[in-house]
Amino acid sequence: MNAATTYLRGPRGPRGRSGRRVRMAAVGVLSAALLAAGAGGTFASAAATPKPKPSPSASASASVTLTATPTTVKAGDKVTFTGRTKGVPIGTKVVLQHKYGAKWTTLRASTTVKQGSSFSLDNAFRDKGKEQLRVMVGDAVSPTVDVAVN
Repeated sequence: MNAATTYLRGPRGPRGRSGRRVRMAAVGVLSAALLAAGAGGTFASAAATPKPKPSPSASASASVTLTATPTTVKAGDKVTFTGRTKGVPIGTKVVLQHKYGAKWTTLRASTTVKQGSSFSLDNAFRDKGKEQLRVMVGDAVSPTVDVAVN
């Protein structure tokens, strides 16, 4: 072995074992620092910008009404929901929601606001009991309507 070979393959050279250890330690320290900085940045930005919760009064200029026909049905029968909007552009999506426990859950029934600011959508309910329902259009939420499913 000559001096160049010892330098490249030697146990203490920059490409030997101690060089690898130094590089691995540097990579570990750098990774830990980046993770700590990233996690701190995430927590700081999450604390600075809380998520707004939709509420019935979230949009003062928009409003929506809702009626259900019929209000008493047999399980599996169709209920038609109609209503009118005010301050909502035509073509805006309208979603039907029902109260599940303490939370409002969006159902698969949806439509869009038509000419004349009206909408109509149908939904069938399989589970027996009282359903509390509303529609959401943008930030506007309708008053709750009840449907009894027998």
